[in-house]
Amino acid sequence: MAINRPTVAQLRAFLALAEYLHFRDAAAVLGMSQPALSGAVAALEQTLNTRLVERTTRKVLLTPAGERVARRAETVLAELDRLVEEVRAARGPLVGPLRLGVIPTVAPYLLPSVLPRLSRDFPDLELSVREQQTEHVVAELLAGRLDVVILALPVPTSGVAELPLYTEEFLLAAPRALEIGPEPVPRKVLTELDVLLLNEGHCLRDQALDLCREVGAQATAATYAASLATLVQLVSGGLGVTLLPQTTLPVETRRADGLAVYRFADPAPYRRIGLAYRETSPRVEEFQALARSIRIAVAEAHPEVRIDS
Repeated sequence: MAINRPTVAQLRAFLALAEYLHFRDAAAVLGMSQPALSGAVAALEQTLNTRLVERTTRKVLLTPAGERVARRAETVLAELDRLVEEVRAARGPLVGPLRLGVIPTVAPYLLPSVLPRLSRDFPDLELSVREQQTEHVVAELLAGRLDVVILALPVPTSGVAELPLYTEEFLLAAPRALEIGPEPVPRKVLTELDVLLLNEGHCLRDQALDLCREVGAQATAATYAASLATLVQLVSGGLGVTLLPQTTLPVETRRADGLAVYRFADPAPYRRIGLAYRETSPRVEEFQALARSIRIAVAEAHPEVRIDS
């Protein structure tokens, strides 16, 4: 007698729902409508002949059976993804789909130079890009919904391998009317200034806070921004100062007439940007080729940064 088995689509839909416990959020991550997601979960429940979720007015709860299915579905889908990756790897380097995650403080400044290079180096690559904050891209990577991510190193998560790309210094962005002093400026200058930060969730915020704590400075608690573009406009408008990575300057300084940028005295604060992928992925050689191509693009577009290898 034939056995009804769940489909891959049903398992992916249910696993996303089990992770986010919200139909809207899970549907958004999968790029599908809420009714389609709800239908896939209902079909899975019918196939397994058991209730997997408890639907309330505000959120979704997993039943005991749902928790067991979620754990097993994660294993099944991870093995299926591994099978697909092994087959792709056998076809040649960077052929076919590649799902890339990039953090917001890197994506708009890196992708314009990197994407054309990847198109030339890997014409058969089918690249899709997702921009998300660090916590989310790492979670998507570990869940198998992303293949590789570009973010600030190190990655504070087990099960992830890293490939360094480049190191860039932070510079001090201040209102032009504010007299900071001659370059290079010491880090201690931050103790005399109101430092503006990005919202929580951005690793650049954490790096700025670390530097403030190191020199005994206080970040301004009343004003935050969701993007570097907004942060720069706030600084240009005289609300405080902030830290900008080197690669952001060509874009952000062009948008802000009232902005002045200062280099820090050695040792200047910096961040390292790299690729991260699952340690179990069979596509290591492909990711190494991807890293080499990205390094070339960065070196051409941003000669001021240090290329890592």
